[in-house]
Amino acid sequence: MSQQPQAAVGAPLSRVDGRLKVTGQATYAADHDIDGAVHAVIVDSSVGRGRITGIDTRAADAQPGVLGVISHLDKPTLAYRDNPGAWLDPFVGERLHVFQDDKVRFLGQPVAVVVARTLEAAQHAADLVKVSYDAEKPSTDMAAPGVRENDPLPPQNYVRGNPEDALASAEVTVEGTYRLTRNHHNALEPHATIARWDGDKLTVWDKTQWVVGARDELAAVFGMSAENVRVISPFVGGAFGNALRTWPHTTIAALAARHIRRPVKLVLTREQLYYGVGYRPAYEYGLRLGSTRGGRLTAAVHRIRAETSSYEHFAEGVMNPGQLLYATPHVRQAYRTVPLDVNTPTFMRGPGWSSAAFALESAMDELAHKTGIDPVELRLRNEPQEDPVNGLPWSTRRLSECLRTGARAFGWHRRNPEPRSRRDGDWLIGMGMASGIYDTLRMRSEARVRLDADGTALVQASTSDMGPGTYTSMTQLAADALGLTMRTVRFELGDSTFPAAPPHGGSQTMAGVGSAVQDGCDKLRQEAIKLAVEDERSPLHGVDADDIVVRGGRLHVKGNPARGETYRQLLARNSRTHLETRGTFTPSGDDRYSMNAYSAVFAEVAVDRRLGLVRMRRMLGVYDVGRIISPKLADSQALGAMVGGVGQALLEHTATDHRDGRIVNANLADYLVPVNADIPDIKAIYLDGEDLHADPIGVKGLGEIVKVGVAPAIANAAFNATGRRVRDLPITAEALL
Repeated sequence: MSQQPQAAVGAPLSRVDGRLKVTGQATYAADHDIDGAVHAVIVDSSVGRGRITGIDTRAADAQPGVLGVISHLDKPTLAYRDNPGAWLDPFVGERLHVFQDDKVRFLGQPVAVVVARTLEAAQHAADLVKVSYDAEKPSTDMAAPGVRENDPLPPQNYVRGNPEDALASAEVTVEGTYRLTRNHHNALEPHATIARWDGDKLTVWDKTQWVVGARDELAAVFGMSAENVRVISPFVGGAFGNALRTWPHTTIAALAARHIRRPVKLVLTREQLYYGVGYRPAYEYGLRLGSTRGGRLTAAVHRIRAETSSYEHFAEGVMNPGQLLYATPHVRQAYRTVPLDVNTPTFMRGPGWSSAAFALESAMDELAHKTGIDPVELRLRNEPQEDPVNGLPWSTRRLSECLRTGARAFGWHRRNPEPRSRRDGDWLIGMGMASGIYDTLRMRSEARVRLDADGTALVQASTSDMGPGTYTSMTQLAADALGLTMRTVRFELGDSTFPAAPPHGGSQTMAGVGSAVQDGCDKLRQEAIKLAVEDERSPLHGVDADDIVVRGGRLHVKGNPARGETYRQLLARNSRTHLETRGTFTPSGDDRYSMNAYSAVFAEVAVDRRLGLVRMRRMLGVYDVGRIISPKLADSQALGAMVGGVGQALLEHTATDHRDGRIVNANLADYLVPVNADIPDIKAIYLDGEDLHADPIGVKGLGEIVKVGVAPAIANAAFNATGRRVRDLPITAEALL
């Protein structure tokens, strides 16, 4: 039983937590004031491979305020059991068992930790720790000759049809190798952990996108029951995926707190973020396409190589777009990972799908140019009527509408297909576009809903909010479902003692947690209505429950607002301090549909014909993502992803010195990210609709799809401006001269 009409859902409301953030009252991981907390600083390995031969801590121990130095020499006891709650865990291998042996696997690996009463004392003492090594030359270059592949897992392969024969007989072919450099997340908030032991119970304040996962990981590492671990994370200052797993520093903080017997705060430096947590891996993506002269794709052969660490295997969904995006009858894919002496990669916005889109959509643009077919028209001609992998119908697939809507709104008809044909003084002007696709991920979720006697509601779930506005969107859903105003509903998150929620990543929070919140609030509203109609003293006694609605905290007969009462009156008369329910969402397991989100991205760039500099002029994204709960938050997601895509295409580049594995631009001065001056007119359009096959509230994930397709749209625009086909990211001035 749903409430109509809805006042909060669909309205462009500001963030309910906005005032806390702009006034500095939001408590991020390192902001919690824990009584008696001392400070920890990690000592990092200065070699990229080898063994530790000695650790001299005498000078550090002698410093005033130092409470201890911990390393593998102290033989700390850790269990490192398997974590049964791991989320679609792509990490396979020996894991990084901190301080368990003398082996160095990558430069920057934690080899010791110093704990002191003040941060300054800990920093100074960490500089005084002397570590000696038996160093070996690390392997950090995926392109170096002789590097091995597919270790420890076998390669991933996919095939349909007979792609080699189809490619050999294709009327038109294009071929290219696309290279994407490693990207780091560079969120504003650094990773930080505060750990406190109370007997055999552990409480951790952590920067994490999954408090339940962090709880289970810590329980597995320390060999304890998950019930004895609590993880708290009410605010996350950006993450983009790299807080989806529990990294070594969190274990180190808890280990130090147990060793010192005091709460310990550990905050990674900006440089340590380049070694201590993951990143988007570098890719080498070879692609061959075959088509008819009329632009109908006949074959595609993908050869994909990606970096991973030597001690873990990381893989992501880089194969999916090549299988799903177009109606290609003959496809072969080979996905190989290259183990290197580096720290492990991880998810980064649009993981895998965004990287694949650069290769696929650049090649499609090249095919369009070669056949003389408009890039939008080429994609329309290759729209599949069903999922090419399994033959299932789409739950919704409105990519064609995205393409046509975007072309019309962007003024695509003004594009001249001839490169270098449009100028503005010394600037060459070009337009490009790309399509995008991303999986609609859904996982089981729970939420607790309580209506208090004062007429206010509290909703809780152990999800996170790293920026998309979870506090606000869940409050909007709850307010409408309960018939309350936004100011009388409070949503709480980020505590592992709250009802279980899935990881805050993969664009699944609104579908899963949102559906659980909707379910819980619907149940509670129905419980209140049942209480009223069965209460002989209520003005609603005997009324059919389906004829009762709730508006502004007041239950009344539909069409007769005068006959009714408030939640407060109902609970007070029945001597109830509160009503409480638990909402749940479990994906139906219905395999009758293929579910994805879609995008069409249009970009216009200017390229200085003498210097090769690229400047964005404007960008438009059009999205099929189901129902939009909060337009203002959706814009925040889409526009932010476009900014990230500009960085991926034009600026971001992790530079490694392969002699020792050192990242030479491990700071925000040398690792370039977009700033306001880099971002021009950008706009997002969302197709009106819903996908009720995906979940009861009709949403599909938004946060990932808005990144997919941005970089290739920019690269294709640069080709239209200059006639130079760029296959490496980021696009450099040298590539366009």
